[in-house]
Amino acid sequence: MSVKEIRQNENNIQFHMLPNKKHKTLTFAVKFRAPLERETVTKRALLPYVLKQGTASFPTRKELQEELAELYGAVLSIGGSKKGESHILTFYLEVPNEKFLPETNSLMERAIELLYEIVYKPNQEENGFLKRVFNREKETLRQNILSIKDDKASYANMRLMDEMCSGERYSIHAQGYEEDLSELSNQELLTYYQNLRQEDEMDVYVSGDFDAKQMLDLLTRQFKRSSKKKEASVKDDAPVQSVPSKELIEEDQVQQAKLNIGYRTNILYRDEKYPALQVFNGMFGGFPSSKLFINVREKNSLAYYAVSRMESHKGLLFVMSGIAPEDYDKALAIIREQMEAMKNGDFTEEELEETKLLIINQLKETLDHTQGMIEFMYQQVVGQKEMTVDELFEGIQQVTREQVIEVANQVQENMVYLLTSEGGEADE
Repeated sequence: MSVKEIRQNENNIQFHMLPNKKHKTLTFAVKFRAPLERETVTKRALLPYVLKQGTASFPTRKELQEELAELYGAVLSIGGSKKGESHILTFYLEVPNEKFLPETNSLMERAIELLYEIVYKPNQEENGFLKRVFNREKETLRQNILSIKDDKASYANMRLMDEMCSGERYSIHAQGYEEDLSELSNQELLTYYQNLRQEDEMDVYVSGDFDAKQMLDLLTRQFKRSSKKKEASVKDDAPVQSVPSKELIEEDQVQQAKLNIGYRTNILYRDEKYPALQVFNGMFGGFPSSKLFINVREKNSLAYYAVSRMESHKGLLFVMSGIAPEDYDKALAIIREQMEAMKNGDFTEEELEETKLLIINQLKETLDHTQGMIEFMYQQVVGQKEMTVDELFEGIQQVTREQVIEVANQVQENMVYLLTSEGGEADE
C-alpha cells in the first residue's frame, strides 16, 4: 500500500514526487498556502473563479476546454479551502498517462506547460485581469456567498464557527465576504495574485506511474521563483485550553431545525493522541454504526441526520444534526448522553475493532484516488508530521480502549447552536 514520496526543494518550491503503478493517469497539483487573513480572504476566494476562465494562449473558457480535450480529456480544477488557520489555493490537472496511449510521447510535457500557463500566465489586459471576466466572476462569487444562507446546514455550521471561534483566525470565512467585493479593484486582485505566487508557501505534487528523475527535471525547468518568500510561515493560533459552553438560538424560516455543537479537543494531526481521536470520532458519530446515529436517529427517531467530524489542524470536533424544532431539548440531552457514554468507556471491544476497520477501509478508499493520495501527503505538510500510509494504519490498529477513553475525557463542549423555525418551540 505504501507510496514512497520523493521530495526536493528547488527554486524555492517544494516538489513532491509520488510514483506508483496503481493509476493510469498522472495527477499534478500546485498548492499555495498562507495564513487566513480577513483583509485578503475575499481576494483569495475570487481567484479560482477568474483563473479558470482562460490563459494568455487560451483566452476564453471554451478555448481552454478545447486544449484540455486535445490532451486526451484532461481535467482541470482550481479551488480554495481552509485547513486549520491556513488558506490554501489548489490547482489540479489530471491527464491520461502517455504510457498507455498509442503514438504520444509529449503529453506529459504539454500537460506541465499548460499547468504552468494556468498558474503563471492568466488572461490579462493592462494592469488587471480581463475586465468582463473580473466583473462577471465577482458577481458569481457574490451570488455564491449569498446563497449560503439558503443552504441551512452550511449556514448553521458557519454560524457555529463564527460564534465559537470569535476572535480566532479559524472563524474567517474561506469563501470570502460580500461586503468586500464592491471595493475590490481588478488591478488590486492581479497585484495580490502576483505577490501570492512569490510569497506563499508553494508545493507541487505529481502522482502516477512515471520516472521520478525525469519528472522532477521537467517540473523544475518550468516552475521557478526567486527567494522572496515571506520569512514568517503559517503559524496557527494557540489552542484554547479551557472553555465554558455557550448557547445560541437563532430563528429563520426552516422546517427542519439544525442543532450543531462545537467541541475543543486540543488534539492536532501531529499529536500522538491523534489516532485515538480518529477512533473516538468514528465510534461517537463518524459512521452509521456510531452512537449518535444509532441512539439519536435510529432508537429515538429524533434526528433526520446526526454526525460528527473533526478539524484535524485546529483541534475541534463538530456534531451536526437536523431535528424537529420541538425536539431541541430532548435531542441535545441524548447527544450529551452519548458523549458521556464515550467518556465512561460505555462501548464494547467489538465496537472498537469494527470502528478501526471502518476507518482503515475509508482511508484506503481515499488513497485509491490520485487526488486522495496527494491530499493525504499534503495533510502532513500542513500538520507538520510525516508518516507513511502503513504507519498511519498501524497507528489506528494499535489504539486501545484506554486511549479512546482518555481522549474522550479531553473533549470539551464549547458551543451549542440551534437554527430553528420562527416562533419555534425550543426554550431559551
